[in-house]
Amino acid sequence: MLYTKMVGRGVLLLAVYLCVAVVSVQSQGSQQDNFILQYLERRLAQIEERLNQCDQHSMSATQKIYELSSEIRGHMSTLNDFRSEIKTQLDSVSTRVERVEREMEYLENKIPSQSDIEMEEALLEQQIRDIEQELKQKARIKVENDCNTALSQIKSLKIVKKVGDTSGSWFKDPSEGSNKVYLMSGIRNNTLLEYASLKSFTGKALTPAAKELQFPFYWQGTGQVVYNGFLYAHKADTPNQILKVDLLNGTVVDSTLLPGAGHIPVYSLNPNTYMDFAVDELGLWVIHADSEYGGNLVMTKLDKASLAVDYTWDTQCKSRDAEGAFIICGTLYVVYNTRYGGRSTVQCLFDIHDTIHSNESPVMFFPKRYTSHSSIHYNPKDKQLYAWDDGYQTIYKVEIQKNEEVSGQ
Repeated sequence: MLYTKMVGRGVLLLAVYLCVAVVSVQSQGSQQDNFILQYLERRLAQIEERLNQCDQHSMSATQKIYELSSEIRGHMSTLNDFRSEIKTQLDSVSTRVERVEREMEYLENKIPSQSDIEMEEALLEQQIRDIEQELKQKARIKVENDCNTALSQIKSLKIVKKVGDTSGSWFKDPSEGSNKVYLMSGIRNNTLLEYASLKSFTGKALTPAAKELQFPFYWQGTGQVVYNGFLYAHKADTPNQILKVDLLNGTVVDSTLLPGAGHIPVYSLNPNTYMDFAVDELGLWVIHADSEYGGNLVMTKLDKASLAVDYTWDTQCKSRDAEGAFIICGTLYVVYNTRYGGRSTVQCLFDIHDTIHSNESPVMFFPKRYTSHSSIHYNPKDKQLYAWDDGYQTIYKVEIQKNEEVSGQ
């Protein structure tokens, strides 16, 4: 429509131009007429220039209108996609709401009445009280009349023999009526040597040779003990499995997993031992290091018959720079050294009865011998330490006094 108007204006302009031309022909003689004609020509030229500009603006506007129309169509398509997506999401939300309504209705039917809840809470509280009472009973380990004593001095050493590997363990069965000596060489093996007595072990008497017992499994570390004719050991290739072995026939009669043990070595200077067993006047123990407790040592009292955990104590004694430990009357004594070997010292202790404290006890030195221990076992029967000292089987005599006297010192 705009283009038609512009064409009409062009025709009209042409007609006016022709009329002026005719008039100019007829009035050539007049100078005033020439001036008028020149004025009209300039005005026509200006009009023509404006018409051209108007034509260009018209074409530009038409192009912009076309582009805007295309953009609007694109937006309309996107809006249609959004509308479809929103509709799909609304349908999904509606389905979920229906499912939630059904589940809430199901739960409302399943939730017990207030009286049932009160009965269950009372039962739970009673169970908690029973468990607390049981733990308190387990914590009250009975102390014998001769078990109110503590270590006051490591008096002397006696090198008994040198046999086996650099690392190993040897000990006696502290049970009544047993004089047998046991030796386990190395840090991983399946063989135990049994001697009838200490004289038989040293070879100073005409006694039968050692009895060799081979097991269908391998033990790990140097923390094994024999108690009442049973071997208690850490099974190799397992993080924390404890085996109880009958030495009469070499068969495994029971086993258990000790919670929290087996993540890090019990002593940093004996990196192949992850659980160290001990026997004292109170029974069977396991010492291990807890990585979640800053690497501190943990004492666990075991039932020697069932291997059940009676109770566990977290101690403040560090496993770092420790080479061994032993327990006397429920008190843990930790032995420290250097990785280059040196004079061993007891620098930390933990008493489960809280009668003696580590910060009140002086550092106790082992007799001068600048080596290192791969195992140290206390025998509550003869009150001596049986140590594996750089391949030497060594006995330390100790002095034990009443707790009050040790605390006074």
